[in-house]
Amino acid sequence: MTKPAALSGVSVFLPCHNEEGNVERVVAALDSELPKIAARHEIIVVDDGSGDRTGEVADRLAAANPRVKVVHHPVNRGYGAAVISGIRACTQPWAVLCDGDGQFEASDIARLAARAPEYDVVAGHRAHRADPLMRRINGKAWTVLMRLLLGIHLRDIDCGLKLFRRDLLEGIDLQARGAMISAELMAQLAGRGARMCEVDVRHLPRLAGEQSGASLKVIARAFKELLLLHGRLRRARRKGETMRAKG
Repeated sequence: MTKPAALSGVSVFLPCHNEEGNVERVVAALDSELPKIAARHEIIVVDDGSGDRTGEVADRLAAANPRVKVVHHPVNRGYGAAVISGIRACTQPWAVLCDGDGQFEASDIARLAARAPEYDVVAGHRAHRADPLMRRINGKAWTVLMRLLLGIHLRDIDCGLKLFRRDLLEGIDLQARGAMISAELMAQLAGRGARMCEVDVRHLPRLAGEQSGASLKVIARAFKELLLLHGRLRRARRKGETMRAKG
């Protein structure tokens, strides 16, 4: 078994929307596992305008544990907006995106951290995805589309468990506010020359709450943001080619 790398410090941020049945369990698991891989850690719960008690539970956890912080969105702004708020709240040298739905094992962050000496970004790959069949099919189709349009060669672009060198996230201009955020983030990091790899992680059935990623509203928003991102990347490439030609 690969020995986990010792990180100097790690911030884990949890995008959460209506996750009152999961957030306490997820935070407790992270607080138990993170000292095994990092000298310092913090856990940031991003309550994205939840209509349940997610924010209340998170505030209670933060009041009892100085390593837990909470960011509140007064209204639901979308998964991408929650990711952006989480990134901005991180203070440690390494940052981990971990969805707050409880479908990832906290101990699997060690698998990502083990590759940190060689890579700037370590993305999880759900080897056995614990989702309904149609959601898995849609996920594979979306990944193929990302490869064709954006040139991102990851097997599981939307996996909600990723490790980043935090300095590479500083000043990054992210526009997506919905499900497109993962693809935009990885495309921009690739443009910054980040060294990336994927590591197999476990994916667990959801124990509480409901998934929203398959709603028509979420899907329509993702395609709209995909087209906008594709256009921005094309313009950026053309600008770079023009500058190189002039040089």
